[in-house]
Amino acid sequence: MPHKDTSIAPARIALVLFSLSAALLLVASRCLDESASGPRAVEAGTVRVAYLPNVTHVQPLVGLPRGIFQQELGQVKIQTRVFNGGPSIMEALLGGQVDIAYAGPSPAVNGYVQSQGRAVRIIAGAVSGGASFVVRDGAGISSAADLPGKRIASPQLGNTQDIALRWYLAEHGLKPKEKGGSVTVLPVSNPDILSLFLREELDGAWVPEPWPSRLVAEAGGRIFLDERDLWPAGQFAATLVIARTTFLQQNPNLASRWLQGHLRATQWAQQNPREAQQAVGAEIQRLTSVTVSPDVIAAAWGRMSLVTDPLLDSVTQAATRAHALGYLRTNPGVGGLADLSALRRAEQALAQAATSRKEPA
Repeated sequence: MPHKDTSIAPARIALVLFSLSAALLLVASRCLDESASGPRAVEAGTVRVAYLPNVTHVQPLVGLPRGIFQQELGQVKIQTRVFNGGPSIMEALLGGQVDIAYAGPSPAVNGYVQSQGRAVRIIAGAVSGGASFVVRDGAGISSAADLPGKRIASPQLGNTQDIALRWYLAEHGLKPKEKGGSVTVLPVSNPDILSLFLREELDGAWVPEPWPSRLVAEAGGRIFLDERDLWPAGQFAATLVIARTTFLQQNPNLASRWLQGHLRATQWAQQNPREAQQAVGAEIQRLTSVTVSPDVIAAAWGRMSLVTDPLLDSVTQAATRAHALGYLRTNPGVGGLADLSALRRAEQALAQAATSRKEPA
């Protein structure tokens, strides 16, 4: 049966990387113009939010359908956009099409650097962990020494898992074919990774949940490496809450109210893991028309943790790695990338509300 050819030649990968950089430079230049002329008006009463249909984006997947965010925002309208990868989210954020986004550290750092530190800010953490290097049974991979000649996928060129995969190869003295090495690294969407595993056309993939658990349960994969094992105390930023700087300048109260919803969604999911897993599965099915089994979601849940701390040390490390791999022209100082003032106001507001509820009438 004929099938879609998803192989990508080295020259094409270079072209994709060039095109991605050019696109980010274009939207970054628009953001610089905006910064130079002062904040532009944002549509009153509306917040535009982007996220992925992944288990690692728990807060919007449970908080939006349960009305948690809407309760905090009151009459403010929420517009949502669902993407397939972090770099696409960052393009939309830099282009002024999105106000708040859930994305990984690599796209956040890239957007920050391309806009000369002006366009985006990390405002909270969301998820730590939840990414793994999965290999196909029968691919003959038992150590890094078996990777030469193999075909390994990541969800999107330049996304957080793509950087993690390429850094792992570099640490083991290996290079992708487009860099003169022997490992074929393919940017492939998560659903296509699953299909290619089933057809035995991929040997491995570095992906976020629920895809590692799905590859294991549905496509004859096994966890070769849980990325938590590469980080101190097993903690690293997988999903962050990011906002446009001009949105924060114009709407500090609205940003805090969104983060109050984020904190409440985090707490609810932590306290009600079974219900939260069911809610995540239902929302992924609604957004993608794909049913993810409860066992897969439970397995994914066990490889990640919900956080509100952005784990900035790991973000700095991600920036250093992206520079070393050639994704960033300079090694950025990302000290100005985070603005946690809205998070602190949200924490204080919720603490005050909790105290008020405990006080006798």
